[in-house]
Amino acid sequence: MIRILTDSATDFTQEELQKLNVRCVPMTIAFGGDTYTDGVDLPQEIFWQRMEAGQTPKTSQPSPDAFLREFEAAKAAGDSVLCVLISSALSGTLQSALIAVGMTEDLDVALVDSLSATVGERLLVQEACRMRDAGGKTAQEIAEALRLLVPRVRVFACLDTLEYLARGGRIPKAVADVGMLVKLKPLVTVSPDGLVAMAGKAIGRHRAGDAIMKLMERHPIDPRYPLIPLYTGGRENCIAFLRQTAQAGYACSIEEAVSIGPTIGSHVGPGAFGVAYISA
Repeated sequence: MIRILTDSATDFTQEELQKLNVRCVPMTIAFGGDTYTDGVDLPQEIFWQRMEAGQTPKTSQPSPDAFLREFEAAKAAGDSVLCVLISSALSGTLQSALIAVGMTEDLDVALVDSLSATVGERLLVQEACRMRDAGGKTAQEIAEALRLLVPRVRVFACLDTLEYLARGGRIPKAVADVGMLVKLKPLVTVSPDGLVAMAGKAIGRHRAGDAIMKLMERHPIDPRYPLIPLYTGGRENCIAFLRQTAQAGYACSIEEAVSIGPTIGSHVGPGAFGVAYISA
């Protein structure tokens, strides 16, 4: 049997993980002296309340021991392991998994660097599950198929405010202050090398939605795979954006919007919205 393993940056709920039969190695989130296990004992509503109160969290990658425990359990069950993990350019999670592989003997482990995060990474996990359930492929063969999809994963999002980019030191505070005065909405994406990058800017939420759709036109959707809307904090901006996308008549299926958690949410703040999909 193939055991699929991922990390909590995918923002799967516990119920979704159980339904997909996927194991998850969680990140650690720290607010001051309070430490939480992502997706386990930190409800998203509490996370966003603390963020909006001005508290800045620190996110830590899983330890090699966390992966080693999963690998040893798979070995005991006679399973092979397929790991689909957050971009190695954003986190040291893949490195922790590699260390654990070196500590494990006689276990077939395939590692996939998603070069993405959150819903982009989730798309690859879902496709891995589909191929596993269809049968006929080894963990290594599924990993090779996923690596061909990695460059086609697209994530486009609009941030509601520049405040959190400034708080994290990614832009000067003075730039953020001016941008917020004119209601500037930055557009971000995940670059081919797995980093979060600027994709444009717009004035106001509606124009930002139009700008995302123009970015999507440059990278048309492969209708064989779903489009997944995403949001941080409240759903209001995402719902308004979905009304815009409905007019475009995309041929693919559209899944339920995913609430983004601490791993990426801590950098972008509440009120963000966007999409992830696999391009043609």
